[in-house]
Amino acid sequence: MSFFLQTCQDFESYLLSHKPQILSFHPYFEEAFWEMMKNGGKRFRPNLLLSVVCAQSKEFVFNSFDVCLAIECLHTYSLIHDDLPAMDNASLRRSHPTLHCKYDEVGAILIGDGLNTYSFSLLSQAVFAPDVKIALIESLSQDGGISGMILGQALDCYFENTKLTQEKLDFIHIHKTAKLIATSLKMGGIIANLDSTTQKNLYDFGIKLGLYFQIRDDIIDFLQDESKSGKTTQNDTNKNSYVNLLGIQQAQDVMQQYIAQLEANLVELESLQLTQLQHNLYELLKPYFQPLT
Repeated sequence: MSFFLQTCQDFESYLLSHKPQILSFHPYFEEAFWEMMKNGGKRFRPNLLLSVVCAQSKEFVFNSFDVCLAIECLHTYSLIHDDLPAMDNASLRRSHPTLHCKYDEVGAILIGDGLNTYSFSLLSQAVFAPDVKIALIESLSQDGGISGMILGQALDCYFENTKLTQEKLDFIHIHKTAKLIATSLKMGGIIANLDSTTQKNLYDFGIKLGLYFQIRDDIIDFLQDESKSGKTTQNDTNKNSYVNLLGIQQAQDVMQQYIAQLEANLVELESLQLTQLQHNLYELLKPYFQPLT
């Protein structure tokens, strides 16, 4: 097993063993707070960060775990809120009942709020120089907030039942999905002290990767049932999804075009003397480039 894949496994163990202590007399809040974190998930965003750090600054790998945890907390909070009755009203996530279904809606909202704020507490306590921590906080707060994921979610929810152009659909999903993926790569570059041009290249690759994943996710929602996807599917009827806009065949064609572009970008990393990062990203992304069934 490569050093990178072993590090991803080590981070998973770190996540499972680092549930915060919450002292109160609430009947379920402390246990439920970490429940969706423990319920699996691909850890895709933290693993993107680790792909950069493992390639460029191995000495900072363990110090990066709290930063990875912060990203996963923020991502998981977004899923909890995305599944709420006011948004997607989904009953299944990561092959488990969603929190508002298992407990109650108030608890799910507050657990999401708690994971959001806890992510920045983790960044503030990470073992890095102050300027590095400030840059990490700035990156996650911008792309996870009103300049990124929150704006994308607001647009996605508001324009349900309204057919948008592909340009506007891309805008929504660049913000809702792609920016958090892109910032995970950039944050790895910040930790590894990569130059600003390389950080931007990683970020731009992440935007393209995020759009690919959104198209792929829309196709999964159309093709797969809950037993395969691990979450509520056929739930995009009224949404501006790529399948609804383009049709299933054209959406699949666009997905293949993105795979070709992303693979070409990976080849370019070698000319930038980022060969180990290229290998790490190939290892991480290869399963996601396989045909959907």
